[in-house]
Amino acid sequence: MQIDLDEDAALRMILEGTATDTGERFFQALVQNLAKAMHTHGAWVTEYLANTHSLRALAFWLDGELIDNFEISIAGSPCERVIEGAKLLHYPDNVVMLYPDDPDLRAAGAVSYIGVPLKGIDGEVLGHLAVMDRRPMPEEPHSLALFQIFAARAAAELQRIRAERDVLEREEKLSRLVDGAMDAIIELDTDLCVTQLNPAAEKIFASSTAETQGTPFARFMTEPEKPRLLELIQDIESQPDGPPCRWIPSGLQCLRTDGEVFSAEATLSRYVRGHTPFYVLVLRDVHDRLEAERRIQSLTDETQYLKEELKSTRDFGGIIGRSEALLRTLRDVQQVAATDATVLILGETGTGKELIARAIHEASPRHDKSLVKVNCAAIPANLIESELFGHERGAFTGATSRRTGRFALADGGTLFLDEVGELPLDLQSKLLRVLQEGEFEPVGSSRTQHVDVRVIAATNRDLQREVQEGRFREDLFYRLNVFPIRIPPLRERGDDIPLLADAFSRRFAQRLGRNFAPLTPECTRRLKAYSWPGNVRELHNVIERAVITAQGNRLNLDRALPDSPEITALPAAEEEQPLRIRTVRELEALERENLLRALELTNWRVAGENGAAQRLGMRPSTLSSRMKALGIQRPR
Repeated sequence: MQIDLDEDAALRMILEGTATDTGERFFQALVQNLAKAMHTHGAWVTEYLANTHSLRALAFWLDGELIDNFEISIAGSPCERVIEGAKLLHYPDNVVMLYPDDPDLRAAGAVSYIGVPLKGIDGEVLGHLAVMDRRPMPEEPHSLALFQIFAARAAAELQRIRAERDVLEREEKLSRLVDGAMDAIIELDTDLCVTQLNPAAEKIFASSTAETQGTPFARFMTEPEKPRLLELIQDIESQPDGPPCRWIPSGLQCLRTDGEVFSAEATLSRYVRGHTPFYVLVLRDVHDRLEAERRIQSLTDETQYLKEELKSTRDFGGIIGRSEALLRTLRDVQQVAATDATVLILGETGTGKELIARAIHEASPRHDKSLVKVNCAAIPANLIESELFGHERGAFTGATSRRTGRFALADGGTLFLDEVGELPLDLQSKLLRVLQEGEFEPVGSSRTQHVDVRVIAATNRDLQREVQEGRFREDLFYRLNVFPIRIPPLRERGDDIPLLADAFSRRFAQRLGRNFAPLTPECTRRLKAYSWPGNVRELHNVIERAVITAQGNRLNLDRALPDSPEITALPAAEEEQPLRIRTVRELEALERENLLRALELTNWRVAGENGAAQRLGMRPSTLSSRMKALGIQRPR
């Protein structure tokens, strides 16, 4: 049939019908007015889905009504030729006969068909526009030209929708990336006020976007950092042709809403939106990482400390004895071990104060943590603070690296302060603070460190007398003296001497690969008769000498005991000769034994108060010289 088409009226009808609409409403108006202008039963505009080789209707008008959710495969249909050929296709009559495998054409009773591809600006086929009629549609050049005009308009709208959809998808992906980022992302305006925050930023600052938006970002920065941010922004602005971003190598010190300070790695970038510049600050909270690094360093230091302890620990064995005096001490250990009370171990030198401290630690709930030992008398006064509390790199001359102090190493465990009476007065107040508050600052650091440490202290001094004479703080004494434990000297443990001597001799014999007979009654009598001013340590050394100098399978106590008749006593016949002259070798032997006794009594401390030189009434340099001349060396 001939289409009676007023081209101007049809053009005006379609233009007026679609001028105010976009998107879905535009396509609906387009197909309705196109079918009306061209007097056809149906019209539709579709989007081509290449992945499924199908068409999805953006709007479908048939017999005076819109059909929803229409999608068809284009295989075996005239639409397939339009899409693949990318050109207008007109079947004026008998379209069903040409495409007998297209069930939709047959169901609609189609006779004629016109289809035109919808192309993007790059020539890509986006979809197609088509009309169908149950009557023949002879070729009319004006109708086809009008048809192509509106196909171009439909293609432009479809391309606009796709572009808008792509933008929305990109924005959604970007939003997911930003929202899912672990780093805090903060957008700032030219006044450096917050315009947007991602969820990570809300978490890191403990403040929501609603609470933060519009507020100056300076509220989240420490005072020294505020000028730095301004300098970075000025640097970016002063170099318009340079990269619009800056890495902040040392990071920033920022503040949470509650005032807590945290360190963050940072980058700053600039971008322009609508001729207005904005700044994006990306922060990564490195607090957890720094804490992990500190923990790793602490564990490394603890491992090194324990290695050094294993190398330096002398093997005195466990606590051996059954005397009533020792059993009373062990009952005290059992009672206090299960608590966190501070313990002060009192006893003469060589009584085994460290063994008691270890026994308390092993029986305590902290036994799975470290027992860290500090000999306060063995560390120079100018280094003891660093030893206890640690120091930062560069804190003082020679501090080339950061060091973890013994309190930090003992966190969660026990710290044994041996010879605590030797602590300098100025350090006693810092020790008191740790005992009371559980906190300290490493040397050269303003960072307060909190620890949970049980302290066991030991001394051979009379601390009450030290307090009276102003050498020890009274408040520290009472803080340490929560649970005092007195270790009896060996002279009060007569029954334990043979047990200890036997244990030591067997241990040394095993090292040397030799066998010794048990102690004779005479050996036991001689050992118990001696006063043992050096206590268990002295007994240990005596038995070691007796094993080394033994001949056969008997211990040689004649050479080992300090009051050996061979050295200090004279035969009865010689006692009647008061003017007997001693040889040089005898005099050297007497001098050597005397020096050894003095050194053992002072735990081989040569100089200083209560040192061997002071007890012998000679200069430390003189004592050192005589030790060298007599071949006296501290036992390994």
